[in-house]
Amino acid sequence: MARTQLSFATCNLLNLNEPGLPMYRDADGWSQEVYDKKVAFLARMLVTMKSDVWGFQELWHADSLTRCFAQAGLAGDYTLLVPDGQAGQRIVCAGAVRSDILIGTPEWIEAFPDSFVLRSGGDDAQTAGIAVEIDSFSRPVLHFEVKPRSDGRRIHVYVCHFKSKRPAEIYREPWYSKQTYSRHSEALGAAISTIRRTAEAAALRMILTERMKDTDTPVAVLGDLNDGQHSNTLNILGGQPTYLLSGLSQGGSDVDLYAAGTLQEYRSLRDVYYTHIHSNTKESLDHILVSQEFYDNSRKRLWAFKGMDVDNDHLNRDDHKESGTTDHGIVRAQFEYRPA
Repeated sequence: MARTQLSFATCNLLNLNEPGLPMYRDADGWSQEVYDKKVAFLARMLVTMKSDVWGFQELWHADSLTRCFAQAGLAGDYTLLVPDGQAGQRIVCAGAVRSDILIGTPEWIEAFPDSFVLRSGGDDAQTAGIAVEIDSFSRPVLHFEVKPRSDGRRIHVYVCHFKSKRPAEIYREPWYSKQTYSRHSEALGAAISTIRRTAEAAALRMILTERMKDTDTPVAVLGDLNDGQHSNTLNILGGQPTYLLSGLSQGGSDVDLYAAGTLQEYRSLRDVYYTHIHSNTKESLDHILVSQEFYDNSRKRLWAFKGMDVDNDHLNRDDHKESGTTDHGIVRAQFEYRPA
């Protein structure tokens, strides 16, 4: 096997669950009518956004994802990556890989690295100490391997879903007092969500660094990171690599990750893509990040970037329940085998 083309895609499924099953505090879940529309939309996207590797967020039930691929006529081409016994009891990241390139067994990483610490006494006398107690991902990170060429290297793929920007609901906390905190609940809740998302980015960054440092291991990260391309979340996860505008095969970084969105910007006249709309604000929250083995100007390039596209027309209408659409754009990045 010697594939010359390889593509990655990421898609938030907007709580894909079997009809009638509860989700969060919604005891009734999706109606059969809405469920059928969701499956039809996702099946259409699987065909439209053809990809060798898919990363999914917000999956509740394995049968629902299976039904999407069956309706798309792709059941025989892909192996679905879903935790055993996934039957609507919790929300997970999932994947789908063309069966001929998948190797090994997928894993879901729940715990942060044992050595993970977020604690500091302060950089100087004016800086107060800080300590964050968190040791696990709110949505376990899916990790698996693909090998698109028999004469090539294994590629490690991570699918993640970081904590959203939605303020944490602190009114449930034992310390909460309506009299004291009601006017501050949004600010404090948003701060808690930001801290949690930041911790998740740092924990995954540690995992990725251990995987990539001094190994020349190709890595791709797919996910709803719930933050923008130039946010601190992305800076932590990606390592803020330098993008060369000239000098083929002269750059690259051992442990940094390159954003497909930025690679696309260098080939476009404007940065106009977005994957989510909230309060009339259009943002790019869904990302594909790749190691130097996928970066055109890297001296260690194996796969060259062909382009990134986003299917987001369905975001222009806030009718996701009626239409069965998701509330995120679907992102795909394509590469071709072209070693430096």
